[in-house]
Amino acid sequence: MLASLYRLLCARPVVLNSGLRRGMCSLHSMYMQKRSYAPPTERKKFYESVSISQGEGGYEINLDRRKLKTPQGKIFTVPSEPLAIAVATEWDSQRDIIRFFTMHLTTLCNTALDNPTQRNKENLIRASLKFLDTDTICYRVEEPPGLVELQTNEWDPVLKWAENRYDVTIGSSTSIMGPVIPDQTKEVFHRHLASYNSWSLIGIEFIVTQLKSLVLAMGLIDRFLTVQEAVLLSRLEEEYQIQRWGNVEWAHDYDLQELQARTAAGTLFVHLCSSSSTIKHKLLQD
Repeated sequence: MLASLYRLLCARPVVLNSGLRRGMCSLHSMYMQKRSYAPPTERKKFYESVSISQGEGGYEINLDRRKLKTPQGKIFTVPSEPLAIAVATEWDSQRDIIRFFTMHLTTLCNTALDNPTQRNKENLIRASLKFLDTDTICYRVEEPPGLVELQTNEWDPVLKWAENRYDVTIGSSTSIMGPVIPDQTKEVFHRHLASYNSWSLIGIEFIVTQLKSLVLAMGLIDRFLTVQEAVLLSRLEEEYQIQRWGNVEWAHDYDLQELQARTAAGTLFVHLCSSSSTIKHKLLQD
């Protein structure tokens, strides 16, 4: 599964065109954008080879003989060898110009290492939990009938899975205020998120922000959904309108592929940060 996720990482970052339901999260999204942490957009390539090595605090990325550093000047060190290999692959895939906006894993690692907004684990948990009150799949329409049926058929099974998986009540609503999520449900999700380390929580928040849905993010991380399924479910209203009215030539596919790339990167990041496995260095030479 991780290999198939990584194949989606070559696309550029997504700029979402949000509908009414996503619009309710717009202020939160703007807040999240201010937290984004990335190098300049492009730079001329200055290295020939990429390798990884084990340092005191984890695995490091080497560009020729120079160690990769974060924007704040720290040695770029990641907790698992599989993650180091994935990041090294991002750098090795660059051609004459380094396009930083294609390097989602590198950006997520920089955020974890530099922690520019000085957030602790509790801050990260609450950032993802905020989306539960405005979760995309909890908001339903009363018309048109076709969209009502689509939401019921596609979103209800995911809600049912989440309620059974976590033994909680979530529900849905046609009110613009959305469903009232029980405090007990929030506590259960809080405890579940607390079981992840801080690096994984950064990845989870990244996925939740892309999909505007904690439920879809959990379904994706738990492998109940694929990246493609989660993305399409998060865009259900947009896809319905596109099927009905058509779309701007290239724009729809562009947005869809970019959202898949970001979501895949976040999912890969979570799994690799949750893994304690190592890979023999000789595999890098195969």
